[in-house]
Amino acid sequence: MRLVHLLRPLTAGLMLALMLAGSAAAEPVLDKVSFGTNWVAEGEHGGFFQALADGTYKKYGLDVTIVPGGPNVNNRALLVAGKLDFFMSANTLQSFDAVANKVPVVAVAAMFQKDPQVFLAHPESRVARLEDLKPLTLFVSKEGISSYFQWLKSEFGFDESKVKPYTFNAQPFLADRNSAMQGYVTSEPFAVEKQAGFKPTVILLADAGFNTYSTLIETRRDLIDKKQDLVQRFVDASIIGWYTYLYGDNTAGKAMIKKLNPDMTDDLLAYSAAKMKAYGIVDSGDSLRDGIGAMNDARYASFFDKMVRAGVVRRDIDFRKAYTLRFVNKGVGLDLRPDK
Repeated sequence: MRLVHLLRPLTAGLMLALMLAGSAAAEPVLDKVSFGTNWVAEGEHGGFFQALADGTYKKYGLDVTIVPGGPNVNNRALLVAGKLDFFMSANTLQSFDAVANKVPVVAVAAMFQKDPQVFLAHPESRVARLEDLKPLTLFVSKEGISSYFQWLKSEFGFDESKVKPYTFNAQPFLADRNSAMQGYVTSEPFAVEKQAGFKPTVILLADAGFNTYSTLIETRRDLIDKKQDLVQRFVDASIIGWYTYLYGDNTAGKAMIKKLNPDMTDDLLAYSAAKMKAYGIVDSGDSLRDGIGAMNDARYASFFDKMVRAGVVRRDIDFRKAYTLRFVNKGVGLDLRPDK
């Protein structure tokens, strides 16, 4: 009897240990992934933060760390150096530049079908289309001069003598009713409305033919070669995150953005999401059929030709090396888009 009593606690302890071991074994092993954005946390990154905050990345077997960018952070360099696994690049021009400079990174998905770049004008100037901006003083950044403004010159005959430097300060624009200012459709119009009390006229360059992809997911060629399944899972989970952020309950994503960047208010985040939907920034064109993240060869070729004519990129680069369609156009998440 004594032997039996002595064995009972040992047996119970053994059973508990086995149960805990079984529970631990049931926990999936997550692949660690690092993803660098190109700016501080904001609404334009919403789908990525949503996928992290609501557990979508985890469902796809990924333990994701998002590394925000900023004025003194070069996350793209960290991607190239192998310190990050993925990077959020601004637009297709960066992908072409990588090819020209033999940087071994590839775009694997385009989360924005339209670049959010706009010009804002005063209502008094009666601007109704892109060409109406030509007589106005244009506040354009240094980066804008070397990219989209060269397209405006080659395609529409804009005059660089009309340009003044844009320093990300709206005051010069607000003081001159015969001017227009660059911005993003998701943020600057909101700031002008709050600061000056009027709704500016908004001209989206994408709707006038500036057909670059934007907010692309880039990774290194070696990661594609060695871990194709991981790349696919990251792309798919990010797509789901964007559907949820736009059409579902995005509370978790917005809360994470606000925690990382207190300047992101509820009003601004709501405005940003609403404009992304209204202008089809994320979900329009090919994505309506192929899913968010869609890309195609014809679109890349068209934009490349425009940038060659504008003198922004060289004709002799093989632009097809800038991207791969292997991970997109699979209809992932289409069932999450509400019926219209």
